Amino acid sequence: MTKHFGFSATLFFGALALVSACQSDGIEDYLDANKANFAPPSQDWHQGPEVDLDGQGPARYVPDLLRHFDAERAMETVRLVDGYYRAPGNDGYNVVIDHLRARLQVAGFDGSDGRLTLQEIRTPMSEPAWTPLAGLVSLRDSSGAQVVLHRFEKPGDHDRTMLPVGAASCDVSGPLCFSLDTLEPGDILITEASLGQVGGRAKQRGAVAVLSSSLMPFNEDPTGAERHMGALQYTSIPASLGLPAAQISPMSRLRLESAGEGATVRLLARTRLDVGATLRTLVATIYGTDYGSGEVDECVASAAHVQEPGANDNASGVGGLLEGAVALVGALKAETIEWPRRSLVFVWGDEYGQTETWIADTKLKPVAGISSDMVGNSLAATGARALLERGPDPGALLPLAPDEHTPWGAGEVEASDLHPNGLAVIARCAMVDVGLAEGEWVSADHPWEGGSDHDVFLDRGIPAVLFWHFTDFAYHTSLDRIDMVDASEIKRTEVAVLATMLAIADPRPTDLRRYVTSNELERRLRVDAATAAGDADNAEAWNQWCRSAAAWLRAECLNIPLEEATLPTK
Repeated sequence: MTKHFGFSATLFFGALALVSACQSDGIEDYLDANKANFAPPSQDWHQGPEVDLDGQGPARYVPDLLRHFDAERAMETVRLVDGYYRAPGNDGYNVVIDHLRARLQVAGFDGSDGRLTLQEIRTPMSEPAWTPLAGLVSLRDSSGAQVVLHRFEKPGDHDRTMLPVGAASCDVSGPLCFSLDTLEPGDILITEASLGQVGGRAKQRGAVAVLSSSLMPFNEDPTGAERHMGALQYTSIPASLGLPAAQISPMSRLRLESAGEGATVRLLARTRLDVGATLRTLVATIYGTDYGSGEVDECVASAAHVQEPGANDNASGVGGLLEGAVALVGALKAETIEWPRRSLVFVWGDEYGQTETWIADTKLKPVAGISSDMVGNSLAATGARALLERGPDPGALLPLAPDEHTPWGAGEVEASDLHPNGLAVIARCAMVDVGLAEGEWVSADHPWEGGSDHDVFLDRGIPAVLFWHFTDFAYHTSLDRIDMVDASEIKRTEVAVLATMLAIADPRPTDLRRYVTSNELERRLRVDAATAAGDADNAEAWNQWCRSAAAWLRAECLNIPLEEATLPTK
């Protein structure tokens, strides 16, 4: 059963009362006096601050978006994208861009409605586009028997990540060596270290190739089934290395170690470099009702990167954001969702570069950005749960419970990098709203760590968040394929993305009560944690952050300048 978020006269007048209260210095007193009205039911399935559940903000959109979002159609795109090794501007990358373009045109981005536009930005590539065509690693053991350890001949083959991005064509053979200290000219180095760590030194010592079985610590199979032993890490090497290189699995490394004296190994690679290639960035825009009515046309943007060969990273984000845009157009045309005031922008291309390219090209002013990256990870198959990564806030400087960093690790952040805003409050509400509608969606939010397109927005002072999943033991390995993707998880995550976008694109005064209440719930949680830890500075940092976030939320919902929304400090 899907929970319906309704609107009532009681809620409306209650919101108006809070608007009045929020324009004076009485937020905390108001919330204390009305605690029974906003205390939420248990949200234990979401690790993070609780939110108010008054049915406004993102909740206005969640039911209709869930109805319009076609999870199986999203999976069709994910399957297609997963069939290619996507490097910037290569064959697979362009196949995906063509698919997205065709699908968006069918959905209405075909020029027939001036409110829906589709743009392809083409930029020259400074480096050749690299396409892997085939690869082989084989062993000839001491008895003369030949065994194929890894092979790929088609773009969708399992072992395609054996060739790092940038690898050159080669056909080399040589005796096995397992240490740089004993490496002789003509040897092939077999190592657990990454190609970046040992490639240069191996070349200096005369190796004819390097085979690495490197994995990250979090790639270990959490179930104990040791699936990671067959994994090939996805990585890259600079063209300047000038040494044949490939990834092998830990299982293959053990096989090579037991091959015996006199064994040799062969590395065959066929790749293609396209000099003068063009990088394509695809942009679908839903123009808001305010477009053209003022000096500045504002928008909310979400980006999903095409390059990288994984199913979750990031075929899921590509297919999810595509279906999200299509679902939203369907809801807008059916008039079950009102056309937003601000414009909505959806971007696909090369990670980081896609957002930089769009921002440099657009005349719109982005007021918020969302990265849609790794959105479909199956909890059962990968161990990864849905996550909301906030922008830099005091938790990024010092995380206290319930905050915790993922194994990805903390990003470098200074106090000067903190620009208070309420975007994470709205995104958290959206995540909880989807969880309520779908039945206790296992999720969490955590401090900023960085590593996707949200950083491009943040670097420009634009509030931004990341919706993703971690810890995924298959991340950046050959195991990140379609069997690790959950269609329902794509639907839940992308509906949260869309609901967040819409809530920012069309903020209303009646949203304010929910937002400032949720913001106050977070402030109390954070300050209590800091006080318990004896950290007065952290407590004060959160007090200041939440006060500024409340002002940001008031400015958004009441459509007033930020300086008018900022309350005097006590």
